[in-house]
Amino acid sequence: MLVAVVGGTGTVGAHTVRALREKGHDAVALSRASGVDVTTGDGLDEALAGVDAVVDTTNLSTLSARASVAFFEGGTRRLLAAAERAAVSHLVILSIVGVDRMPHDYYAGKVAQERLIAAGEVPWSIVRATQFHEFAAQIFRQAAIGPIHLAPRARLQPVAAAEVGGYLAEVAVGAPRGRAQEIAGPLEEALDRMVADYARTRGERVWTPSVSLPGKQMKALRDGLGLPVGEPRRGYQTYAEWLTSLRE
Repeated sequence: MLVAVVGGTGTVGAHTVRALREKGHDAVALSRASGVDVTTGDGLDEALAGVDAVVDTTNLSTLSARASVAFFEGGTRRLLAAAERAAVSHLVILSIVGVDRMPHDYYAGKVAQERLIAAGEVPWSIVRATQFHEFAAQIFRQAAIGPIHLAPRARLQPVAAAEVGGYLAEVAVGAPRGRAQEIAGPLEEALDRMVADYARTRGERVWTPSVSLPGKQMKALRDGLGLPVGEPRRGYQTYAEWLTSLRE
């Protein structure tokens, strides 16, 4: 099969492309660097010509619900239209576990994206994943005030990005599943401890105080609404094992 991965050079997209190729499929990574931009539609029609399936792993770094909704609604509408014109037989998007239980801030855009996909004409699958192990590293970098790196309290079940990429590849080459089985990591973790452990692993001599950040999304994560309900597909790599891999 020929599969196009939108955001194919990103954290999960690159793993998806790699997994598809390892399974013997033709995979092409679409990104702004390759001349494809879902925010404008530039290059989409040409990139999807002859494509059997599309996987959308695009992402936006924002805490604004308005910005998130604008990004995901606009990009998804353009991607759906281009996929329909190209007669794509399967559209797969990466979403987040619990997104409908906490439709706030960044998650508001993912909720809007899911609704558009489900209402579209292109056969679809939605794969919800928990946060990746790399999430703690992102928080460490972003929540910094001088030598202080805030460690937000939250309950997570982090999963390896490579395992999510492999699962997306598996779903993409099969029949559309609608809402596919969720994927989560093997263990529940506390985000504040994850951030502190990441800093220690990297040899950072900084203070990582645990804090309860304001906002509905962070409160929902503290309450465990980002944890899977029922039995998800479970990844194998623990957060501790991921940290060990950083030392190698």
